[in-house]
Amino acid sequence: MKPSLRDIGSYRLPVEVVDPLRHGLAAVSASTIAAIIKEVPAYAEPFAGELGLKIARAVRAALGAFLNLVSRPGADPGTPMASAVEAAYALGRGEARNGRSLDALLAAYRVGARVAWRELAAISVRAGQPAATIADFAELVFAYIDELSAASVAGHADELAASGRIRLRRLQELGQALIAGEPAHVVQGLAEQAEWAPPQTLTALILPERAARWVIDLLDPRTLQAADAVPDLPGTTVLLVPDPQGASRPTLHRLLTGHHVVIGPARPWTEAKSSLDRAIRVHRLAPPDDGAVVDTEDHLAAVVVTADPSALADLRAWALAPLDGERGAAAAKLVETMRSWLVHQGRREDVAAELFVHPQTVRYRMARLRELYGDRLRDPRWVLALTIALAVPES
Repeated sequence: MKPSLRDIGSYRLPVEVVDPLRHGLAAVSASTIAAIIKEVPAYAEPFAGELGLKIARAVRAALGAFLNLVSRPGADPGTPMASAVEAAYALGRGEARNGRSLDALLAAYRVGARVAWRELAAISVRAGQPAATIADFAELVFAYIDELSAASVAGHADELAASGRIRLRRLQELGQALIAGEPAHVVQGLAEQAEWAPPQTLTALILPERAARWVIDLLDPRTLQAADAVPDLPGTTVLLVPDPQGASRPTLHRLLTGHHVVIGPARPWTEAKSSLDRAIRVHRLAPPDDGAVVDTEDHLAAVVVTADPSALADLRAWALAPLDGERGAAAAKLVETMRSWLVHQGRREDVAAELFVHPQTVRYRMARLRELYGDRLRDPRWVLALTIALAVPES
């Protein structure tokens, strides 16, 4: 059975075994470090600088702590192990902070355990220790290294989790700052803190929160998310997607089909708020339904026309004043026909097809409109005014 931590702490090596090992500790540490540098490339550079001195001291301390542990019979194993485990935990956290993987760390432990045991066993053999003692000693060495490995793994994982939470919070702060329209120097500073590589542009998406959880995995990893960013659209979330303009925009459409999404225009990343503002306006004008993807690029005319609602209302009232004498239903049909006539540039068959009426009905209605408007229907300024006034159906 593999020795446990309590086995290590309760096992006592005689003084005549431990003393030769203590005298050879510096040489064992040097051999261990040399092997790690040679066999684990990720550690070659760290050992070359000031950090290397700290790691070398840590290796000697760990080996020394082991010898202290096995030469103190009956002691609580937690007491002599505490400093070694704490140091191993700190080493794991440091490795994560320095961007080195767990693979490199565990490889270093494996190499260190092998070389340290080989050197320590050689000392014991020269000291004339029996094979049974050396065999027991081997098990204790590897059990000790396992304990240190586990502590370092825990430290590495905790640091990654902590740094991940910090980075996530900073990314959320960056997304909120962009949506709030904070100055460029503010969002640039937040991007640096979050280690977020800025794209050329960002495009705002408005979509249901439940859909965002699935969609975000399909998008650029730099995509930022801001929940509850539009208070009057509850249940929605905002995604800021890097560089989906040009040829990649149709791809974005395909990815989002079926998710009730409004896609804003691409804007320089520090001006992402303007993309969201456009998406919000179009969401109010043409809310997506049945899983539709609404692209603000398809609604630019409506956005322009409705930019000043009171001006549009005044223009509509002025342009439609000749219809004031008509009854409600009749006036509505004339307005409907006028809009279609303007859109189809007077092509009667097309107007009839759009309105689902007979071409003669279109002829009759247009005759009535010409009576009411007279020559104004041939005046470019009136045609422009009517086109703008009727560009968006009255809500």
